[in-house]
Amino acid sequence: MRIIRGKRKAKILHPPMNLDVRPTTDMAKVGLFNVIENAWEMEGLHVLDLFAGTGSISFEFISRGSVEVVAVDNNPRCIDWMNEASKGMGFDNLLLVHTDVFSYLQKPVQQFDIIFADPPYDFSKTTFIPDLIFRNHFLYPGGWLIIEHPKKIDFSHHPFFIKKKNYGRVNFSFFSEEGSQTVERASTSSAK
Repeated sequence: MRIIRGKRKAKILHPPMNLDVRPTTDMAKVGLFNVIENAWEMEGLHVLDLFAGTGSISFEFISRGSVEVVAVDNNPRCIDWMNEASKGMGFDNLLLVHTDVFSYLQKPVQQFDIIFADPPYDFSKTTFIPDLIFRNHFLYPGGWLIIEHPKKIDFSHHPFFIKKKNYGRVNFSFFSEEGSQTVERASTSSAK
């Protein structure tokens, strides 16, 4: 697992083998962050990383200048690993929350610019995530929800669904209450 860009560019991280999670592939992470960076100024972002696992996405956001990342995971080994790794890189703007994601989503405490969710591959509740996010107002106006999910899940009928991007076998669905303008603009820019 590596950090692709930013102040910790090319940093290789070796999470323990016993975490039983799969980090987002480098190819998919490059594509995802190209879309994000074409629409957002990375510095100053407030990000929520749900099912944070190894912290791959959290660390990438922090390396690229996000002001705060809240990483939520229910696996204590993942939380311990992210804590150790973030201290080793000098990341003091990562807030780790050891709890079940759905419990966390019941009690909104703050809003975010971007929420990234990467539930386990065969997780039965993946399709409930957008409704919880939007009903509980976790996003700032114009904010994005991005869900990494298997191909078999189709969010295209959700009222706030904007676009789906595929990178190999990795699928990302984008959602926003504000409509498709920012996601469409970013997708067009990243295709150039």
